[in-house]
Amino acid sequence: MDAVTDRAPKQDRSRATRLRILEAAVACLAERGWSGSTLAAVSARAGVSRGAAQHHFPTREELFTAAIAHVAEQWLAAVRDRAAALPREGPDRTFAVVDMLVAVHTGPLFRAALHLWVTAAEEEALRPRVRSLESRIGREAHRLAVEFLGADESVPGVRETVQATLDMARGLGLANLLTDDSARRARVVRRWARILDATLYGAQGGGH
Repeated sequence: MDAVTDRAPKQDRSRATRLRILEAAVACLAERGWSGSTLAAVSARAGVSRGAAQHHFPTREELFTAAIAHVAEQWLAAVRDRAAALPREGPDRTFAVVDMLVAVHTGPLFRAALHLWVTAAEEEALRPRVRSLESRIGREAHRLAVEFLGADESVPGVRETVQATLDMARGLGLANLLTDDSARRARVVRRWARILDATLYGAQGGGH
């Protein structure tokens, strides 16, 4: 086997190891919070040595910001895929988009990201990484929401209304952390979808 042929399997194994570490880091952060998510805990969960984890991620800050970025990219890809199954137009599509955005903010990614945000408020070494990551994810989430809703942001107030939808989704995610808030959340989603539909398409001249 020549060097080039031998290199490919090693690269594949390295990518697979990195992926296991990232997924273990997100799971640890969601379940244990920052203080319980040590490199040793993540390594054990991923089934790799601590040295192997540090080879890929020399510091804990690098590991967890990379982990959240990785899962965020997975989420964005999944949202794009799910968009293909959304109703084509009308109030049903608006409701489906709002429901999808809220569902994202009540899942394990949001819980893990929240632990990271809270820690970043106190950990100077982590703060610039998390701020940059949050800004990038926020811009892409807003862009996708505009795309899926077919919103015309040149109409006064529409951009703010779309952003309010994302802010509401985050608030519902926070409310869900301590108790199962699904019944109230479903009522809020239905009501907000009607308000959003009237705001977006009433402002645009009535009709999708």
